[in-house]
Amino acid sequence: MSRVVGHDDLLLVTLDTLRYDVAAELAAAGRLPNLARHLPGGRWEERHAPGSFTYASHQAMFAGFLPTPAAPGPHPRLFAARFEGSESTADRTFVFDTPDLVSGLADAGYRTVCIGGVGFFNKRGALGSVLPGMFQESHWEPEFGVASPTSFESQVARAERVVAELPAGQRLFLFVNVPSLHQPNWFHLPGATREAGDSRQTHAAALEYVDRHIGRLFAAASSRRRCFTIVCSDHGTAYGDDGWTGHRLGHESVWTVPYAHFFLEPGAP
Repeated sequence: MSRVVGHDDLLLVTLDTLRYDVAAELAAAGRLPNLARHLPGGRWEERHAPGSFTYASHQAMFAGFLPTPAAPGPHPRLFAARFEGSESTADRTFVFDTPDLVSGLADAGYRTVCIGGVGFFNKRGALGSVLPGMFQESHWEPEFGVASPTSFESQVARAERVVAELPAGQRLFLFVNVPSLHQPNWFHLPGATREAGDSRQTHAAALEYVDRHIGRLFAAASSRRRCFTIVCSDHGTAYGDDGWTGHRLGHESVWTVPYAHFFLEPGAP
């Protein structure tokens, strides 16, 4: 990353609340054609989330603590703040001297842009302004939120506009928080009802919905130059697993998340 930063554009996509097991099953079954073509080996990497809910996890990720490989470490990190004694900062790590990665990339000449999704990015109050406030430019509107059946399409359209308006020589760090997997997601499964609510099946249908549109986001992000891309979940969620429901709790369905990083070449589908 010490060579990537300053040369390539950067895209971070958090598929908010996506469970690892659902993501892995759909990729293996060929139900994620647009994502799977970019996943190394066509598979998600199993990792552990740095937090059990959106705010905590994103605070950690924006400090350089991306989801950790689900195996004994230490594991060298892509990004890290400079601090003495770090066991996960390696020669290839991009090290920044600011309090967070976003401002570190801004110092490195990047235009930092957030396209929010869930409530922690809606800027409707003090708490919902903290995370988007780290960026030079941030976008949120109700069409991007968890209650919108077309949230991701709306976000992608905004991303396309953001990229199109940038000067050609301006490096970009684009962050997109995708809310489609978060509850409510029942409306993504044909025949599902509000009364029946969300389930593992509606969660899977929401991921298929995201896959249908993510190619446009990838095309926009790589339209000007090569783009280093991270796609991951910030945490999972429980649908009655061992009696647990929801997240902000310590269950495997919450702390185990899918992760991938890869380069998008200019003009790639």
